[in-house]
Amino acid sequence: MSTTKKTALITGASAGIGAACAEIFAKNNYNLVLLARRTEKLDQVKTELESKYGVAIFSYTLDVRNQNEIESFINNLPSEFSNLNVLVNNAGLAAGLSTLENGSIDHWDRMIDTNIKGLIMMSKACIPLLKTQENPHIINIGSIAGKEVYMNGNVYCATKHAVDALTQSMRLELSEYPIKVTGVHPGAVETEFSIVRFDGDENRAGQVYQGYDNLLAEDIAEAVFWAVSRPSRVNINDLVIMPTAQPRAGVIHRKS
Repeated sequence: MSTTKKTALITGASAGIGAACAEIFAKNNYNLVLLARRTEKLDQVKTELESKYGVAIFSYTLDVRNQNEIESFINNLPSEFSNLNVLVNNAGLAAGLSTLENGSIDHWDRMIDTNIKGLIMMSKACIPLLKTQENPHIINIGSIAGKEVYMNGNVYCATKHAVDALTQSMRLELSEYPIKVTGVHPGAVETEFSIVRFDGDENRAGQVYQGYDNLLAEDIAEAVFWAVSRPSRVNINDLVIMPTAQPRAGVIHRKS
């Protein structure tokens, strides 16, 4: 393996935006470290991209909510993948859609632990590796919910507002090294997001994407790679990407 090839680490890489990011980085000759909770799906992504693009891939089953798992991952990261150039903090979820009064504490814990604490712990673990590389970059996948709130989004919106604030803080703190930091905030993207939000109810999840052209995971991955591939003098601080039919978080124009 060429020692000059760059390496990108992507969390939540087994499907959706994470898998799409893995593909576009592999297509552009990056080696990959792919992390997710679902081993079988992660292995499928790994096998497909290795066959298609001939890049080296290290996959590791990991839950970003678990600090011990993150530490074990860092300690066991093969040396040939430790030249970490890009971290894509993609792992995140929404759980439930209800008023605060009727909300589930279990849903809140899952969102806070994944969307906020998981991003913090993974970033903390990877920053020392990023510091050693030339032109390193952290991409935090946020949401339009981190810019605006919508009915019954309360805690999810709060976690994504936290991602936005953390991104801005990291940009300030890491600029001296320099490590680039970019926030990417999508609107409605058709992934497994709504299936997770509605606890596996595929019919209810499918209704979220009916009657308009929603974003695709590939749209977000292209924006991520565009930000990473800018010249060293350029840092893209913030990207908000919406379907044409969705001008605001709670407004979607559906075809009659």
